[in-house]
Amino acid sequence: MDEECPSSLTDISMAWVCHNLEVLCVAREDGSLQFCHCPLFPQELADQLLHNMADEGVLNNKTVGIFRNLEHLRLRRSYIQSSQISAESFKLALSPHKLQELNASHVHSDITISNVLHSLTANKDCRQGLQVLLMNGLNLHLEESEPGQASFSMLRGLKKLSLAWTDLNDAGLEDISSLPMLESLDISGTNITDLTPLLNCQSQLRSLTAHGLHKLEMPTPCLLSVLGKLHLLRHLDISNDRLVTDGDNLVQQLLEHSGILPHLVSLDVSGWRGVSDAAVQAFIEARPGMRFIGLLNTGTGSSELLSGDGNLKVAGETNLTQLCEALRRYSDRASFIQEVLVHLYSQTSDMEEPQPNILKLVSAGMRHHTKSLHVQLVATACVVNLTTMELVLGMPLHLMGTVVQQLLTAMKNFPNHQQLQKNCLLTLCSDHILQVVPFDRYEATKLMMVWLGNHEDLTLQRMAVAIVSILVSKLSTEEISELGAETFIIKLQQLLSITQQKASLGVVDATLKFALSALWNLTDETPMACRHFIQCQGLELYMELLESYYSESTIQQKLLGLLNNIAEVEELRVELMDEDLIEHMLTLLLNPMVEVGVRYFAGGILAHLTSIRGPAWGLDAELHHTVLEKLHSSILSWSSPEHYLVSYRTLQPFYSLLHVSQCSGVQLWALWAIQLVCSQNAAQYCSMLQTEGGTDILKVLRSHPDTHSDVKSLAENILRILEQQLHPAGPVQDFQ
Repeated sequence: MDEECPSSLTDISMAWVCHNLEVLCVAREDGSLQFCHCPLFPQELADQLLHNMADEGVLNNKTVGIFRNLEHLRLRRSYIQSSQISAESFKLALSPHKLQELNASHVHSDITISNVLHSLTANKDCRQGLQVLLMNGLNLHLEESEPGQASFSMLRGLKKLSLAWTDLNDAGLEDISSLPMLESLDISGTNITDLTPLLNCQSQLRSLTAHGLHKLEMPTPCLLSVLGKLHLLRHLDISNDRLVTDGDNLVQQLLEHSGILPHLVSLDVSGWRGVSDAAVQAFIEARPGMRFIGLLNTGTGSSELLSGDGNLKVAGETNLTQLCEALRRYSDRASFIQEVLVHLYSQTSDMEEPQPNILKLVSAGMRHHTKSLHVQLVATACVVNLTTMELVLGMPLHLMGTVVQQLLTAMKNFPNHQQLQKNCLLTLCSDHILQVVPFDRYEATKLMMVWLGNHEDLTLQRMAVAIVSILVSKLSTEEISELGAETFIIKLQQLLSITQQKASLGVVDATLKFALSALWNLTDETPMACRHFIQCQGLELYMELLESYYSESTIQQKLLGLLNNIAEVEELRVELMDEDLIEHMLTLLLNPMVEVGVRYFAGGILAHLTSIRGPAWGLDAELHHTVLEKLHSSILSWSSPEHYLVSYRTLQPFYSLLHVSQCSGVQLWALWAIQLVCSQNAAQYCSMLQTEGGTDILKVLRSHPDTHSDVKSLAENILRILEQQLHPAGPVQDFQ
C-alpha cells in the first residue's frame, strides 16, 4: 500500500477499540477484561483485533480476557507476537478457540513452548486443525520424564512450524519429524546437532530453514547425504550468521553435487566463504525454476546472471538491488543487517533522487534491532544519506514519521554514543521534518531537553538547540505546561545557561539564536513558563542582553518577543515595571532606523504595561503619558513587513486591549497586530477571529462614539479583510 494512502475505516476503528478497551470493558474478578456489550464479530475481524492489539502493544494478561467470549469473538489466526501473555492467560483466552494459525514468537513472559503445547493439545480442534505454529525465541522446557507430556507430534494437522532461536534439541527434532503433514520447518539457531531425523518427513518437507546452526556436528558428507534425500525441498536456507570462512567448503560441495535438490526454488548460503561464481552459476542454470539465492558475504554475485534485476532475486552486496533484497530477507538477523547497512552506506553517499523504498527497508531493520548498537549506528548513518538536503522532500510523510520515531528510540537507547547521536541530530535538524512530518513532538521535546542537559559538544549542542526551538513552537500550551514544573525549570536553566555562555563571548551565532527562539516559544501563551523564567533570573539576563546586543535586530526581536509573552500575563506585568526597561522600549519604538519587528514587540510590551488591566502604574505619571502618546503616533507610521513577523496560537491576548475604555495607543497596537496576521494568513486568522468572538469586539469598537478615528479606521479595515475572506467572489459590502 502506498505510504500516503489514508487508513481504511476498519483500521481506524480497530485502532480506536485497541486504545479504548478500558472504556468498552468491565473487569472480571481475576482482573481480566470483558466487553460490556459484545456484538458478534466476523471471524476475520476478531483475528484482526487480536493482531492489532499485539501490534499496538496493548495485548496483555488483562486485555486478552476479551477473547474468552468464544461465542462472539471466534479466532482462527491468532497473532500474539512480542506481547505480555502468561501461560495461564493463554490457556484461558486463546487455546479454547479452533485455531488454524498461531504466532507466539518472542512473547515477553515466562510462557514456554511446553506451556503452549499443553494448552493446544488439550483442545481436540487444535490437535487436528492447527496448521501454522510459530514460537521463535521461546524456551522449550519440555519435561521428558513428565507422564502424559504434550508433544509436537500430537498436532497432526501441522504444516508449518518455526522454532528459530529456541533451545530445541535433537529429541525435539525427532518428535517434530514424525508429523505427517509437515511441509515447512525453521530450526535456525537451535541446539540441534544432527539433521538425520528429517529423513522421516522427506516425503512431504518442502521448506527447511537451518540458519546459524552453530552446534551442528555432522560431517559434510553426512549432511549432504541428508539434504540430498529431501528431494521435494523447494526452499533451503543454510546461511551462516558468523560470517566466517567455510573450512570444509560445505556450500561449494553442495553446489557441485550433481542432481541434488532438483526442485529447489530458493537457496540461501549467505555468510559462507569459499564459494565460486562458476559453481553458483552452474547450480542456477541447472535449475531454471530458481527465483532466489542468498549470497551476502560469500564473495560472489558480480556476474550478470546474479545482478538481481531479472526473475532471479539475489541477496548480496554487489549492487543496490542485491542490498535491498538482503534488507528485505534478513530484517530479523542482526549480523546480516549490519553487514548490509555497511555496504548500503557507501552506495547511498551521493544519491540524487529520493529512495523511499530503501529508506523503508532501513527503518524496518532499525525497528527489528532497537537494542543493537552496531545496527543502529550504521542505520542512522544510512538515514542521513537518504534524507539529506532536498531528498527528504520526496519522502512520504508517514514513512518519515516512522523514521523519526526510530531515530528518537535510538537516541534514548544509546545516549552516550556520540556518533550515533550526531547521526540522529543531523537528520532531525531539518525544517521540513520538524514542521511537516507527523510524529510525537511532545515526547521528542522532552527527549531533546534531557539531551541538552547531558551533552556539551558544541556542534551537537547547536543542532539540539535548533531542534528544540522549532519543536516547542509546535506544542500546544497544555503540552508545554505538562512538561512538569521541576523538569521544566531545569531545562529552562539549561537554555538560559547556553544563552549566557554565548553572550559572555559576545558572539552572535546559530546556537544563541536558536536558544533565544526556544525560550521565546516555551513562554508563549504559557504563564507557568513565564513565572519559571523569572524565577531563573531570566529577566536580569535579558536586560543585560538588550543593552549588549542593541544593534542586533534579530537578537533584539527574540528578546522582546519573550518579554512580550510575560507582559501578556496580567499578574506578571509588575515584574516589568522598570523605568530603565520602559525607557529602552521607548527608544526602540521611536527609532526609525530600527526594524519594524523590533518596534512592534517594544510597542507590545508598552501597550500591555499601560493598559487598564493588571497592576497600577507605579512609575512617573509623565512617563505614562509619554508612552501612550508615542505609541499612538508611532504605530501610524509603521509599514507591514515583507516577511512573516510572528504567528499566534490564539488572538485572545489582544482582545482585552481593544476594550472601549483603553487608550487609543493601546488599541492601535492590538489592531495593527491583528491586521498584520490577517493580511499575511487570512484563512487561518480570519477564522480564528470569528471563532473566538473577536469580530464582535471589533464591531463594538468601530461603532462606539468615544473611539478615536484612527482606531475606527483600522478596525474597519480588518473587518473588510474578514468580509473579503468570507465572500471572495461577491461584492465587498459593509460588514454588519
